[in-house]
Amino acid sequence: MTPRDPDCLFCKIVAGEIPGDVVHETETTLAFRDIQPQAPTHVLVVPKAHHPNAVATAQADPQLMVDVVLAAGQVAEQQGLVERGYRLVSNTGQDAQQSVDHLHLHVVGGRALQWPPG
Repeated sequence: MTPRDPDCLFCKIVAGEIPGDVVHETETTLAFRDIQPQAPTHVLVVPKAHHPNAVATAQADPQLMVDVVLAAGQVAEQQGLVERGYRLVSNTGQDAQQSVDHLHLHVVGGRALQWPPG
């Protein structure tokens, strides 16, 4: 059975309890548009299983972490970001502004991005 947190916003989106603008889905991942986009393309890629961050995911299920990264690459390709470039972002913890304690990769692109961020 897939681990799930009943209070987690992203677990509820994965379960279909809360609608999301889904752009890509695999057996282990779901990708949907960010409701507060920071670029013309801003998609969140999450594992369907609940894990709080990238390190916890890699420790618990390394293949799932690979699945999330591969799904992010597929989203970037589907959204036409590969030629010009895009950014994958994973925030961990309060100081990094992680707003939901469920691993999510931000796929951000569609414009020139600044460095350093934030």
